[in-house]
Amino acid sequence: MILELADIRIHPGQNAAFEEAIARGIATVINRAQGFKGAKVNRGIESPERYILQVFWDTLEDHTVAFRGGPLFPEWRAIVGPYFAAPPVVEHFELVTKS
Repeated sequence: MILELADIRIHPGQNAAFEEAIARGIATVINRAQGFKGAKVNRGIESPERYILQVFWDTLEDHTVAFRGGPLFPEWRAIVGPYFAAPPVVEHFELVTKS
């Protein structure tokens, strides 16, 4: 399983609208993606305009090829993109150990 971490910065004062949008985007768009296993969103305490989106994928290609290169990505960005203060920083991780 692959963990995608997206570090998202939004425009000040848009928290409630962004949180609704990202929840809707996960439920209506990402939820339909090939290899999607789940997602979590956390808001920063010291930096309330910063969010960490965690998306769990079966494979790296499920995110980088099937989702990013397919028709769902533009739908996703149309929902959440207007709130971004800067492009998200995205990295992928693989599980090393679990307790």
